[in-house]
Amino acid sequence: MAESSPSVGRYLIERISDLGVKHVFGIPGDYVLGLYKMLEESPLKLVGTTREDNAGFAADAYARVNGLGCVCVTYCVGGLSAANSIAGAFAEKSPVIVLSGSPGIGERARNPLLHHKVKTFDTQFDVFQHLTVASAILDRPETAFSEIDRVLDAALRYKRPVYLELPRDQVHVVPDAPHHRRTTVVESDPDALREALDETEAMLTAAKRPMILADVEIHRFHLQDELIELAESTGMPIATTILGKSVVSEAHPQFAGVYEGAMGRPEVTKLVESSDCLLMLGCFLTDINLGIFTAKLDPSKCIDATSEDLQIRRHHYRDVRLDDYIRGLIKRRVKVAQTPVPKREGAFEDVEIGPPSSQATSSKVFARLNRLLRETTDTTVIADVGDSLFGATDLEMERRTEFLSPAYYTSMGFGVPAAVGANMANPSSRVLVLVGDGAFQMTGMELSTIARHGFNPIIVVLNNHGYTTERFMLEGSFNDVFNWEYHRIPEVLGVGLGMEVRTVAELDAALDRAWANTGSFSLLNVHLDRYDHSPALERLATRMAERVGKKK
Repeated sequence: MAESSPSVGRYLIERISDLGVKHVFGIPGDYVLGLYKMLEESPLKLVGTTREDNAGFAADAYARVNGLGCVCVTYCVGGLSAANSIAGAFAEKSPVIVLSGSPGIGERARNPLLHHKVKTFDTQFDVFQHLTVASAILDRPETAFSEIDRVLDAALRYKRPVYLELPRDQVHVVPDAPHHRRTTVVESDPDALREALDETEAMLTAAKRPMILADVEIHRFHLQDELIELAESTGMPIATTILGKSVVSEAHPQFAGVYEGAMGRPEVTKLVESSDCLLMLGCFLTDINLGIFTAKLDPSKCIDATSEDLQIRRHHYRDVRLDDYIRGLIKRRVKVAQTPVPKREGAFEDVEIGPPSSQATSSKVFARLNRLLRETTDTTVIADVGDSLFGATDLEMERRTEFLSPAYYTSMGFGVPAAVGANMANPSSRVLVLVGDGAFQMTGMELSTIARHGFNPIIVVLNNHGYTTERFMLEGSFNDVFNWEYHRIPEVLGVGLGMEVRTVAELDAALDRAWANTGSFSLLNVHLDRYDHSPALERLATRMAERVGKKK
C-alpha cells in the first residue's frame, strides 16, 4: 500500500529537517499556532526568544555556524518585527528560512479587518520579497510542495534568507496529487569555467606578487578546506576582510592579516595593495570591508570570484560556480612566484597595562582577551557593532568560523541574541560576546533565553555611557545612554555571575572567574571613559567624520 502524502505543514517541516536544521527560533502567535504544534511534535526543537527581531539574530548566527537557520513567527506583528534582523542576514549572505503564519484563506472573504493586518493581506509578503532571495505564499495545495522546494533550493544556492508564508487553514491540508521532489542543481558552464581558469592561470603565473583575499562566501559555502589547499599548493599568502575574519585559522603560516584599507595595519594594507594579481575569493566589497572606501585596489590586477559573478580584470564569466572555480584552480597545480608573508606582530604587544590599580581601558580589555583566547580552545567570539567590532578585529582567532559579527549591515543588538544561536549550533564551543552598553540595552535581555537553556557565554559590556563611535563623528547629547547596573542583571534573572570592573586588577579577576564559571552566563560591566576607544575606531571615526561634514 502506498504511503499517504504528508500535509503541507508536515512536508515543510520534513524538508527543513532534511537540510540539517535542528532548531527553530521564534515566538508563537494565533496565526501560527497550528504550525508551532506540529513543530513541537517533530524532531525540530523550538527555541522561544523574548522578541522576534532577537529570534532573527539568533537564527542568523545559527545559520553562520550550521549552514542554515530558521525562524518562525506570526503574521505582521511577528514578521515585521523580525524584518530588521532578516534584512541583516540578507545583506551579509546568511541563509535563514523565515516561516510565518497568516490568516486562513477562508477568513479573507470580503476583506475583513482581521487583527495584525496592515493595509492588505499581502503587505508582509510584499515587504519580505525585498528582504529575501525567494518567497512564496503556500495558499494553493496543488503547488505548495513545489513552491517549498523552489524556495529552499534558493536558500542553499544563494546563501541568503527566504520566506514562506503558510495560511493557518492550510497547515493540515493534504494535496490530492502525489509530489515528486526535484532539487535544482545549477551547474557551471564548462566552456566558461575552462576559459576563466585559463585566464586566471595566465595572470597568476605572470605575476610577481600574487596573493589571495578571502571573504564571507568562503564561510557561507564551507569552502575553507579548498581555500587552504589552494593556498598551500601555490604558496600564496591569504588576507581576509573583517566580514571574512576567521575564515581560516589566523595561526596558519600563510595568513597575512585582516585587510581594512587605510584603517588596517600598515603591513597588511601594503601587502594587499601592492599585489600585482589579487585573487579575491567570495569577497563582498562593502564600505566597512574597504575601510570606508580607503582601499586602493586596481581592478586591472584583480580576479573577483563570487557565487554570483566572476570578473577577471574587465572580463565577466557567467554561470561559473565558486566551488567549481576554486577546485578547478587546485587541480591545475598552478606554479606562481612566492610572495613572502610579512611577520605578524601581536596587535596588543605595545599596550601598556600599567599597575593593577590603573584604569581599565578598551585596549587593555582586548589585550587581556587576546591572551585568554590564545590560552584556551574552542571559543566563538561574537562582536556587536561599534568599538566591540573594531577592537575585536585584531583578536587572534586560531580556528575557523569562530568570529561572528554584523560587520556590513552593522545593526546594533546582534551580539547577545546571536549567542543563543551560536550556542544551539555548536554547544561545545564557549561563546564570548563583546557588546557596547548602547547595543546591550537594545537586546541584552535575551539573557533570559540564555539562562533558560543553561548556556554559559561570557558577556563583556563595554560601558562608556553611550554611542562612542558616533561621538567621534558628531558630538551631541543624543549619543548618551542612561547607565544601568549591568552586573546586577543576574539578580533579576536569579542565575548568572555579574561583576563590576573599573581597574586592571578587577578586570583580571573578573575574567578568571568568568572563564571558570561554566555553569551559567557571566556578565562583566566594564566601566570605560566616554571617549575611550581602540586605534581602529580612531581611524574609522576620522574618516567617517569627514563624510558627515565635521572633522574630528
